[in-house]
Amino acid sequence: MLAYVIPLCLAMLGLALLLALARLIKGPCLPDRVLALDTLYVNAIAMLMLYGIWKGSELFFEVALLIAVLGFVSTVAVAKYMLRGDIIE
Repeated sequence: MLAYVIPLCLAMLGLALLLALARLIKGPCLPDRVLALDTLYVNAIAMLMLYGIWKGSELFFEVALLIAVLGFVSTVAVAKYMLRGDIIE
């Protein structure tokens, strides 16, 4: 059963990545682009986790954790820049 479900979910996540990329490129303002970038990294984490489950490898989980940490820090940095105009006080 998982042999059919995981590739289907990977395809749907690929479509979600393409739609978020379109919003990142076309976004009318900066907050829309930041939200699209945040969505991109969350979808990338989900895709890596599914691929790791499909292949049975633990390496993909570590990479997903690294992307999660870097994505969180970058989102906080961009939000701070948008609010104050400066990242480091």
